[in-house]
Amino acid sequence: MNVEHLGIHDSVSAVFPPERLRDALASIDPAVSVVSDGDLDAVDAVVTFAHRDAFLDSVEWVHSIQAGIDRFPLDAFADEGVVLTNSSGIHGASVGEFAVGQMLALARRLHTYRDAQHDHEWSRPDWNEPFTLFDERLTVVGLGALGEGIARRADGIGMRVSGVRRTPVRTPHTRKVYGPQDLHDAIADARFVALACPLTDDTRGLFGPEEFDAMRDDAYLVNVARGDVVQQDALVDAIDTGNIAGAALDVFEDEPLPESSPLWDYEDVLVTPHVAAAERDYYEHIADLVRQNALHVDADEELVNRVV
Repeated sequence: MNVEHLGIHDSVSAVFPPERLRDALASIDPAVSVVSDGDLDAVDAVVTFAHRDAFLDSVEWVHSIQAGIDRFPLDAFADEGVVLTNSSGIHGASVGEFAVGQMLALARRLHTYRDAQHDHEWSRPDWNEPFTLFDERLTVVGLGALGEGIARRADGIGMRVSGVRRTPVRTPHTRKVYGPQDLHDAIADARFVALACPLTDDTRGLFGPEEFDAMRDDAYLVNVARGDVVQQDALVDAIDTGNIAGAALDVFEDEPLPESSPLWDYEDVLVTPHVAAAERDYYEHIADLVRQNALHVDADEELVNRVV
């Protein structure tokens, strides 16, 4: 692979100013510039938020600033010999803090106080509504970098953390780990179930009516994975029927979440616009990965986080 010109695709502006990443990479050997769809013929590699079919005809290497790769046609990348790398491993802290923050908000009723503030109301909850996260059970579905980030922080505040992963071997900060075949056992006694798994053929629609039936009626679902991991209609039904208490949702089947969605209107559903990984130093973490891989390209070594 020969990379003389690296493009920062302007789609990364959905997350941070592309000029920030360009400037952070000024010290690497390839020339670095911000590019749009019409400039792809001028670059050998591109860092991007969105997929473009034109990448397959124009560049040798694509780096996704996200960990998830479900937007990229992996077979087409392989067929065309285009290398794809992702940003797996950099979001553990930001997503972990975000997920625990959502659980704290629901447990301590912070969202209800904020709503009351907007209405200028001095409003206290019923005596038995707030609870602490200490000693509550959390099951994290998916124990990669995101799930491990959640587990670590939840364990740190005294939650009893279990997990679900393909290989049911204990990881740091979990007390027990289940295999996918034991998912219902894993979630049956959890006050919170946090989804942090990648979207694959096996996880698409993973949470549906049977899974919500298996959960406690005072349990909350936290989804920082992908919207399509959850059957959204089944989630709405579970909340309507009282099968679960509520949810904290950062991802949805359709984004932005349509205005007509009932999920906007539940008191105990927190809706956030796919921002769990957002933080001001995001571009610096991407720069570290890209800088490292630029050195690997020069040395003809295997790239970090290579997907294809």
